[in-house]
Amino acid sequence: MINIKASIGTEPYKIEIQSPTGNVVIADEPLEKGGRDTGFSPKELLASSLGACTCATVRMYAERKTWELEKINVNVDLIEEEGQTKFIRTIELIGKLDDSQRTRLLNVANSCPIHKILTHTIVVETALV
Repeated sequence: MINIKASIGTEPYKIEIQSPTGNVVIADEPLEKGGRDTGFSPKELLASSLGACTCATVRMYAERKTWELEKINVNVDLIEEEGQTKFIRTIELIGKLDDSQRTRLLNVANSCPIHKILTHTIVVETALV
């Protein structure tokens, strides 16, 4: 289980998000939505999770295999359409990799934990305390 705490005071839409180990991220809304644009928007954080998880998962796998992967660039577009939300993820693998290695790393990317969460049923339970 992961436990994240988020809090907002009186400053418009500036949200402090804290991890169990004390890491802090600031989320905010853009200027046009009344925020001050001092951090990622909540939707940007969601897309960022997929990008970060993809990078980490592919890197871990390539290191275990001792493949010559120098850099991974991931771009995630989050598009809201009528009735669905679409993530379009592009992955650039830089290094000396053959086609079979590249194909395997694509499969690994599709197995990253955030990808699995986003492509399975999600339940959000909310309680007021």
